[in-house]
Amino acid sequence: MGGAEPTEGPLTADELQLAARNSGMPLEALRYDITPTGLHYLLVHFDIPELDESTWRLEIGGNVERPRSLTLEELRGLPASTMPVTMECAGNGRARLTPRPISQPWLAEAVGTGEWTGTPLRDVLVAAGVRPGTVEIVFSGADHGAQGTVEHDYERSLSVADAMRPEVLLAYEMNGRPLEPEHGAPVRLLVPGWYGMASVKWLTRIAAVIEPFQGYQQAIAYRYQQHTEDPGEGVRRIRVRALMVPPGYPDFLTRRRTVEAGEVVLRGRAWSGDGRVERVEVGVDGAWEDAALEPPIGEFAWRGWRYLWKTAPGDHVLLCRATDAGGNTQPLEQPWNYQGMGNNLVQAVPVTVRDITARSS
Repeated sequence: MGGAEPTEGPLTADELQLAARNSGMPLEALRYDITPTGLHYLLVHFDIPELDESTWRLEIGGNVERPRSLTLEELRGLPASTMPVTMECAGNGRARLTPRPISQPWLAEAVGTGEWTGTPLRDVLVAAGVRPGTVEIVFSGADHGAQGTVEHDYERSLSVADAMRPEVLLAYEMNGRPLEPEHGAPVRLLVPGWYGMASVKWLTRIAAVIEPFQGYQQAIAYRYQQHTEDPGEGVRRIRVRALMVPPGYPDFLTRRRTVEAGEVVLRGRAWSGDGRVERVEVGVDGAWEDAALEPPIGEFAWRGWRYLWKTAPGDHVLLCRATDAGGNTQPLEQPWNYQGMGNNLVQAVPVTVRDITARSS
């Protein structure tokens, strides 16, 4: 994505700089149905732009009958919808690949579930009158920079059919408050079920176009490819995944967990952009059993799960994997791709169980 070839070496200074700018959700925050705003994962491609909501306008144009320029007040005056949505970065898990694609070095924490409020994009497009012949809707953000030697605004497109889906929002609130600057204030696109790259932040323009959009973030970045000459396939919906709240307490550096012997309730969340999660399994040292699923909190939000682990003293490895309604199950070995996209490798949590009773006697 940034022009550097994958490496088997240690993290580079460039990767560490990206890691310091961006942030993942601490896995203990999986305990919340709705992720507190400050704990939700965050990826900023370039800089957080400086936008004044009093002068901000959303321009709607291109191949439409009635071009419009909406103020934030006008957008807020339109019918609104609120829904919980789980969002995950397309590169989540990239840092565990070998060789490692050079970009934001995510492990497993690039995820979060917000309660988003906004007006359905479909209503705005219908009001503008999308003309026949339109093939895509292009969304332009105010963040500007260079990637792969290409200077550009961050822009992505959706097909007309995808843009017209009722759940797609022009969002201006997260968790009951106006969007924070880092989350796309004053308005961002929200595309439930898709990886986060589709939910363009700091929206300034929506344009109906009559030819497929070929901008950098669409045609070059965010693609499943095996090498630089492979055109690949565009990244779209979130692959099925489960994560657990690491039990017990951690070692400061390694994050290895320690728990006391006895019964331990393991819990976590599972989600998929391709359908409802139907099953979560927990593996203890390679032996798998079903976890109990909690009721879904929304069509596009993660689902809680629990499992009672009857521990045995010693060192163990805990795993969890999800299966969705389409029969998709997480892999035990992650297929490699050049940009490190769509990783949903089964999470592994090393745990040491201490038997205090045996030790004290």
